[in-house]
Amino acid sequence: MNEKLSISLPSEMVAAIKSRVDAGAYASTSEVLRAAVRVWLREEEEYQERIATIRQKVKASLDDPRPNLSGRKSSNVWKPVFDRPSVARSRRY
Repeated sequence: MNEKLSISLPSEMVAAIKSRVDAGAYASTSEVLRAAVRVWLREEEEYQERIATIRQKVKASLDDPRPNLSGRKSSNVWKPVFDRPSVARSRRY
């Protein structure tokens, strides 16, 4: 079921919508707006999925029973990793 909405847009947006319709890219202004809303909804869904993933990782980190590392211990763990020459840097072409 379709429902009518009345919206206000800046003149630049209206001009952009009308130019797409006039160029034949869309059949109507409603079609342009439906396409825009579909993109927005997809982006919102992807954003929510990314946030959920981040929250899961943070929770897993907070729930990790291993003891926290001090700055010095953390440096000792990661220094060898960053000091090691990478494969890409050592490869000769």
